[in-house]
Amino acid sequence: MSQSSVASRPRLALLSVSDKTGLAEFARRLARAGFELVSTGGTARTLREAGLPVRDVAELTGFPEMLDGRVKTLHPRVHGGLLARRDQAEHMRQLAEQEIAPIDLVVVNLYPFAATAARAGVSLAELIENIDIGGPSMIRSAAKNFSAVTVVTAPEDYERVAAEIERHGETSAATRWELAQKAFARTADYDATIAATLARVEGGDGSRTLPATAGGMPMALSIHAAKTHDLRYGENPHQRAALYRDPAARGGIAWAECLQGKELSFNNLVDLEAAWLLAQEFEEPAAAIIKHTNPAGCATGVGLAEAYEKALACDPVSAFGGVIGVNRALDGEAAGKMAALFVECIAAPEFTAEARSVLAAKKNLRLVRVAPLGGAPELALRSISGGWLAQDPDTHRLRAEDLKVVTRRAPSEEERQALMFAWKVVKHVKSNAIVFVKPGQTVAVGAGQMSRVDSVKIAAMKAQLPLAGSAVGSDAFFPFPDGVEEAARHGATAVIQPGGSVRDAEVIAACDRLGLAMVFTGIRHFRH
Repeated sequence: MSQSSVASRPRLALLSVSDKTGLAEFARRLARAGFELVSTGGTARTLREAGLPVRDVAELTGFPEMLDGRVKTLHPRVHGGLLARRDQAEHMRQLAEQEIAPIDLVVVNLYPFAATAARAGVSLAELIENIDIGGPSMIRSAAKNFSAVTVVTAPEDYERVAAEIERHGETSAATRWELAQKAFARTADYDATIAATLARVEGGDGSRTLPATAGGMPMALSIHAAKTHDLRYGENPHQRAALYRDPAARGGIAWAECLQGKELSFNNLVDLEAAWLLAQEFEEPAAAIIKHTNPAGCATGVGLAEAYEKALACDPVSAFGGVIGVNRALDGEAAGKMAALFVECIAAPEFTAEARSVLAAKKNLRLVRVAPLGGAPELALRSISGGWLAQDPDTHRLRAEDLKVVTRRAPSEEERQALMFAWKVVKHVKSNAIVFVKPGQTVAVGAGQMSRVDSVKIAAMKAQLPLAGSAVGSDAFFPFPDGVEEAARHGATAVIQPGGSVRDAEVIAACDRLGLAMVFTGIRHFRH
């Protein structure tokens, strides 16, 4: 909007919002600056209740709101007023001919589709009614004509816009351009959320609720995530990075609250995710210590203090500078033990006041409070050059009755407990993955090697605890007998693995010869 246009005609501001935070005060400042307020439905009612003069949009269009409010702003007197180029004489002539007033400022935020979709038991019919049509149309029209029209899509921009108008009589071209960019990003995010949500719904009879998981992979992939803030850098200082959140999640590491310490880095967040997910595998109190996404130790105990001490004993050297995840509120006793080691971050569902007090002296230690997601993510995504890969998340939980004993000797009850524990941990170790465990405690971890036998050797080489009488978990089958032979050489007595190798018979024979008990799960847990 130019100074000449301001002087020659009344300025119109069209307001239509779902989130009415700060609306009345913003509108009052616009009115004081000479704007005539035009509004719809509930927004107009809010403004009138605040004592502000406001015209109904039906008065502007000469056409009543209809179809339960589905049609109210989809009209040439609205979109003509938004889209007309002020520097085009023919555009302005056509507006005058049709008696359409230019609209200089639009304040719109959209129906709360994501919040509706996040509610348990929401029906498809209710979802559909929360798809905003007129709002995105007005936003896009205003943003397209940003050279003359200011479009405001979020309450956090009210102060900035009002202050500029009060100081200069109009918004700057730079502000209008920035707000237009934000507006197009907002409508794109909104449409992406709708597409991703409706892709999960089978059928369209208007009565079905959203299923917990989707059946099959979607035909199109819509990634909807809002940037919360830039990170200092990515994995390395020369890489830019930022954190984005799924607005429908409201839980998990992306939504975690840092209660203390320095800003979380890219690598912190990646390691926190690994620590948090591993700790959540267990019902009993559990602690996981992560270094570069792999467990340096993991254990359960009667309380978090015992679980942490057992986890630390696995590899105290690698634990230095690591990240800890627990599955209970962190108490003072456990916090006191963790305070003795340099760690980057601790993730917990809550921290007691005593724990906060104990750890307060460690100013740089990040204490991260994490809310559970309330369910597994529907898709696990990974970017590759030119596109993305999508898969179901690995949420498989093994039951004791699923174990298939394939050796002459069946595992003892103690070995069986150790094997079940090993299977939960090895799922979170980079492939090729090997873990040596005792019941409720890792005793050695071999991760990310190109051959499985090398993972066994590295685990044994790094072991700080005795391996005699331990059980071994392998994320995928042993392709040759050498892996179980190497494990037995270091004192392992039982093995859990998926099975499925063409040489299974040879591997089983080697176990029988060495006196090992071995069970097959029929499930693989590769983690690349």
